[in-house]
Amino acid sequence: MKVLVIGSGGREHAIVWKLRQNLPSENVYCAPGNGGIGRDATIVPIAVSHIGELLRFARNEGIDLTVVGPEQPLVDGIVDEFERNGMKIFGPSKSAARLEGSKAFAKRFMEKYGIPTATFRVFSSREKEAAKKYVRSSNKSFVVKADGLAAGKGVVVCGSPGEAEEAIDALTSSEDFGVSGERIVIEECLRGEEVSVFVLTDGDRYALLPPAQDHKRASDGDTGKNTGGMGAYAPAPVLTGELATRVEQDIVLPVLGGMREEGTPYRGCLYIGIMLTQEGPKVLEFNCRFGDPEAQVVIPLIEGDFGSLLLSIAGRTFDPARLRLREASCVCVVLASGGYPGPYTTGKTILGLGKFVPDDESVIFHAGTKRVGDGYQTAGGRVLGVTAIGGEGELGTTIRRAYEAVSKISFDGMHYRTDIGKKALHPLRVA
Repeated sequence: MKVLVIGSGGREHAIVWKLRQNLPSENVYCAPGNGGIGRDATIVPIAVSHIGELLRFARNEGIDLTVVGPEQPLVDGIVDEFERNGMKIFGPSKSAARLEGSKAFAKRFMEKYGIPTATFRVFSSREKEAAKKYVRSSNKSFVVKADGLAAGKGVVVCGSPGEAEEAIDALTSSEDFGVSGERIVIEECLRGEEVSVFVLTDGDRYALLPPAQDHKRASDGDTGKNTGGMGAYAPAPVLTGELATRVEQDIVLPVLGGMREEGTPYRGCLYIGIMLTQEGPKVLEFNCRFGDPEAQVVIPLIEGDFGSLLLSIAGRTFDPARLRLREASCVCVVLASGGYPGPYTTGKTILGLGKFVPDDESVIFHAGTKRVGDGYQTAGGRVLGVTAIGGEGELGTTIRRAYEAVSKISFDGMHYRTDIGKKALHPLRVA
């Protein structure tokens, strides 16, 4: 089997790495990839936005399965285009990807099908004054969101009506958001502990992967600016068996059933960001693909032939009973460029990678790197995802193993959080 992976980050390296456990490197391709992915796959220099070129390459190369990593090509309709041309592809259709591509659509969908989420209002950019009046009319804390994709920068948590008004101005006026800011969603700020749930589904049958927790803030103790994610771990013990059952019954089944009823069955990986509140689990957001860096801690826990698993989902023959999960814990620590998530410089030489030997207990996923001679340089904000795998119930040991690997690596300006996964050792229990 030949597989093409689309994307260039740590998530895509995790997908390639897992595929390589059952496929030779010459059968795995990645477009456009990155420096580290080039060790495990053939790099294809085609941007993720060039859907026509990607399709031509897949057809000419005889690709059996294409796996889409990032959200933008999914929202742009890459799955529809490939399937129209008889190509197998893992991911949701353009219509189904609206769950991530439009927050207004997602909120109204949840309202229609009785899926628990925060109360909300939707305003167009022309209704800024009405939106401001709405937040001033309440002493609640709000979250203000750009409707469309915004590379993780379109969500502002506001502690006061004044902050919400500033967020309304920023999201609807900034050139950074463009059409994504033509509508905004203002919702109640939920309190509790967050957890990420992943659903593999062919539109009818489904299976849940181990829950994970991401660390979005740049600094220890969940302080500092929001980022694309500074690390993650799985499984997250805060999602107890009882809560997992509620998530499945109250959220997963209604979402999949609602999508079928809408005539847009969801196929691929559905990421559900959930807040465990005192009233029960409530949906914060949907993503139409594996998360990043959550993929780096969830994918290593999947056993067996990953390519055949994804192909069965793309071919609508998924058998959940054949999904096998490793009884283990996994931790990923992201090493970031100095200044990230703000302005940062690239081209810094990465030292220490030669000291690291991947094995069954640890692996380094490349995110923002480029190959220079026999070494690597930084080429992005999030540079590496240092990942460790340990025994079930041995999360403390797995955390230590990840940070031991981190200690071997350095580059100018490198920064990372030192508390990834530690909240799980004394988790907040939510009834």
